[in-house]
Amino acid sequence: MLRRDRQIRAQIHQLADALIFALSFWAAFMLRASPQVNGLFKLDPIPSEATFENLAWLYIAVVIGAPLVLETQKFYQRAPRCPRRDFLWRLFKGCLLTTAGMVLATYVFHTTAIVPRMMIAFFCCISFLLVWLKEELLRLALRSSLAQSQLERRFILVGSKKEIARMHPELDARKDEGVAIVAQFDLTVNPLTELIQMLHDHSAFGVILNARHTYFEQVENVIKACELEGIEVWLVADFFSTQISRTTLDEILGHPLLIFRTAPELSWQSFFKQLLDFTGAFLLLVLSAPFLFLPIAILIKLTSSGSVFFRQQRSGRNGAPFTLYKFRTMVTNAEQLKHELAAMNEMSGPVFKVTNDPRVTPLGKFLRKYSLDELPQLFNVLRGEMSLVGPRPLPVDEVKRFNDLAHRRRLSVKPGLTCLWQISGRNKITDFKDWVRLDLDYIDNWSLALDLKILFLTIPVVLRGTGAK
Repeated sequence: MLRRDRQIRAQIHQLADALIFALSFWAAFMLRASPQVNGLFKLDPIPSEATFENLAWLYIAVVIGAPLVLETQKFYQRAPRCPRRDFLWRLFKGCLLTTAGMVLATYVFHTTAIVPRMMIAFFCCISFLLVWLKEELLRLALRSSLAQSQLERRFILVGSKKEIARMHPELDARKDEGVAIVAQFDLTVNPLTELIQMLHDHSAFGVILNARHTYFEQVENVIKACELEGIEVWLVADFFSTQISRTTLDEILGHPLLIFRTAPELSWQSFFKQLLDFTGAFLLLVLSAPFLFLPIAILIKLTSSGSVFFRQQRSGRNGAPFTLYKFRTMVTNAEQLKHELAAMNEMSGPVFKVTNDPRVTPLGKFLRKYSLDELPQLFNVLRGEMSLVGPRPLPVDEVKRFNDLAHRRRLSVKPGLTCLWQISGRNKITDFKDWVRLDLDYIDNWSLALDLKILFLTIPVVLRGTGAK
């Protein structure tokens, strides 16, 4: 199915699910307020201030947020007739996360007294069952002969013999997405008039055109013929062999563009990542300023001479240099002593890592063990130079020594405070290639849910001081 079609289908589902979540919230409230239900479950009556009007803020947050939570679970990106266990598992996780978010919101806003906990439990069960019912009804409707005849689109597969043989099995395997190949046409040997007759005979919806650049003239003739017929042409634009790039279509100044990208593209998830970065960094700075920032700064000043902060040029997104801030954990002439310790480097490649680095101060060892020296990088996050989650930024001089240009792809996203390397036993990783592999895995599989997972797993790693050097 075309991305455009998938997006429209997803938006319709999101609107329908928002209405279902709204109904579920109302039903859960009415059930919890019912004397019969309270008697059945031996519950106390809800407080007098627990009115639907007083819960309007939570109601609005759930209606807006629940479909977005399902989006993070890729609930709307599945095939229409995917296995039942697939969509049920994603739906279960989405409802569970929404419920957890409701519970967390009541604690954050100190409204636990007016938000009955059993109402939240009712909401979780009702919303899960109603969305499941909607999906089952939709699956039942899609299996009907009427729906299949209305949704099926008949195409003629056009191209060279080799390309037709390669693509036809792929399309046949995805018949559930409404694309039916009714005929094939080899544009390298057959006359164009034969294609036009096939369009008429099969009442074709459109043409899927797959041909290499050597047949551009024939491709243009097919497109012109379909223009006259009012027939859609889907041109498979894989003229160039790429390994990992994802291709999207856009335009600039009215000219069509094919965009090849390996980094995540702009989306609602990326917008919420930026929002999470800003709000998370701001809250962490406000909360830690009196309890961590000020005491650490004073201790650094009292225990060693030199500046409180360490500043260094690091490579940011696409290699653009920026000034990274950390609490100083080494002696003031650490950079000058670095060349004397080159033989002790434990990391292969351009990165310098040493266990029990003699340049580190006693206080610095403690700060490094619990990653407290990284706290000033929250300023870098607020400035938009870094993210909460992303590949760790390397010094500019180390990036210049990359001996494999493929390693530079880790620079295609913003660097972060934490990453897969941080939570995957960083003290056990001694080969820079393994480090890069983890960063590229993160980039290739990025989602907002993955960021939240990494942030969650970072907490015990930091508290235990795991792998710090």
